[in-house]
This record gives sequence, structure tokens and C-alpha cells, in this order.
Amino acid sequence: MNLKKILIVLAASLAVALFFYLDLQRFLTLDALKANREFLAGYYAQHRGASVALFMAIYILQTALSLPGAAVLSLAAGAIFGVLAGTVYAVCAATIGATLAFLVTRYLLRDMVAGRFGARLEGLNRELERRGWNYLLFLRLVPLFPFFLINLAAGLTRLPLRVFVLGTLAGIIPGGFVFVNAGASLATINSLADVASPRVLGSFALLGLFAMVPVLYARLKQRHNRF
Repeated sequence: MNLKKILIVLAASLAVALFFYLDLQRFLTLDALKANREFLAGYYAQHRGASVALFMAIYILQTALSLPGAAVLSLAAGAIFGVLAGTVYAVCAATIGATLAFLVTRYLLRDMVAGRFGARLEGLNRELERRGWNYLLFLRLVPLFPFFLINLAAGLTRLPLRVFVLGTLAGIIPGGFVFVNAGASLATINSLADVASPRVLGSFALLGLFAMVPVLYARLKQRHNRF
């Protein structure tokens, strides 16, 4: 690993350490968002461009560094920017952050990630290698695995960057819209469980099954040809 790569890894590690040492997670809670909503909305009304840029920068860093707080940030997007604009900002920022995590894993942290999560990622790696777009879309639609773990797993495979970006972007739109839409009615949300209800999760599962239809068809056809 050359000096440039070492510095990038050290900077990322320092950022993660400071996040937890300074307990910055306390600002990424539902209670904190509710308490500061009026201030955030007022700041956005006076500084629209800066607000959007700052929000997206925070969301990108949170996702790229695999830090907690994505759900609250999506709620904040709806509370501050409204449903449509908030969905665009949140989904784009999450996709950029996931792509950065994917690239860092692929080119800088492959050995470390494989050593720490190797057993958990083995099945994911195998399916991503074989199924590519369809399996990635399924994973993004159906929350079977943590978002950050999918980024790391994909970075260890030969999955093309273009497929990862498009699959992530398309796959997180439904979930992003649900959380941003809930954030637009923040007063009615008492916990994150109110957003991710069984009905909502069931809808995501149904969408995920549609994404897997080509894969299931290919498997059935392959099995039929054997006999």
C-alpha cells in the first residue's frame, strides 16, 4: 500500500474514531431531529444551497464510513426539504456514499474486510458474482443484510462499478421515499419502528421477489435442461 492509500485509510479511521469519541451519534437521533426541526427548516429557508450541500455531505460521509444514522438523515430530508426534493437528495447522497465505500473496499481494504467479515460475506459474494444486477437489486429492496455490509461485500467481488451504482440507486428509491415521506410528517413519528412497519417491509419483500424472477427462471431452466 502506497503513502496516498495509507493516508486515506488513516483519515477515514480518524473520522470514525472522532465520531464515536465525541458522541456525534446523539445528533442523529429522532429526538434530536424533532427538537431541532424548526431551526433546520429556518436555516434552509435562508440558505437553500448551503443547506442542501451540507446535508448531502453529511449523508455521504455517514454512508461511506458505515456510521449509524441513515434512517434519521432520511427522515430529516423529508422534514427539511419536502418529499420529492428530500428523496432525490437522500437517495443520491446514499448512492454516492455507498459507491465510495465500495471503491475503498475494492482498492484499499480488501484484505482487512475479508479477514473480518469473510464468513458472513461468502454467500453474498458468491451470489453477487453469479447474479449481479438482479441479486444486488434484491438485496437493496429487501433489508436482509445491513446496508453497509452489502457495500463491503460488493467491493470484494468483480461486480462492475456501473452495475453497483445503478443497482444501488434503483434499489434504495422505494425505501428512501418511505422514510423521507414519513419525515415530512415528523410529528406523527414516535420511533423508527413506526416507519418500518410489517406492511412496509412486506411491500419491499414483494418488490424484491420481482427482482429475483429472472434469476429463479434461469435456475429452473438450467435444472430442466439437465433432465
